[in-house]
Amino acid sequence: MSSRSQRRSKNTYLFSYGTLIPGYAPPEVAPTVKRLRRVGRGVVRGRLYDLGDYPGAKLGRTNSVIVGQVFELPNDPEVLRRLDEYEGFDPAHPQSSLFVRRRWPVLLHDGSKAMCWIHVYNRSPGAAPSVSSGDFSKFRGQRAR
Repeated sequence: MSSRSQRRSKNTYLFSYGTLIPGYAPPEVAPTVKRLRRVGRGVVRGRLYDLGDYPGAKLGRTNSVIVGQVFELPNDPEVLRRLDEYEGFDPAHPQSSLFVRRRWPVLLHDGSKAMCWIHVYNRSPGAAPSVSSGDFSKFRGQRAR
């Protein structure tokens, strides 16, 4: 195992594909997001949906990918708790949460993999349009035009 892989296995990471990325974070969570250390771009298999003010990811074995950023979480459980609260995830009641947090393998820009926490949409996307590029930041920029 490479030292990079070993280092990644000892740290805790978050994969973010939407409003938990600096520059997109709303004021109520922006101070918490600023505490995350950016590792780099990454992708996961799944489909991304445009839910209006925010995207929602559904993970799975598909030809589609979701593009996002990987961040190292600080060694402070309050950070993850605040992110969960913002995402509407209640660990005591996951079935009724808007999003659930799961550990999922992420392929990083340098070809390595890391197990990351990811907030996954916990409802049916219904008629919500999918983001065909899988990249919400690009999609949001196009939608604003």
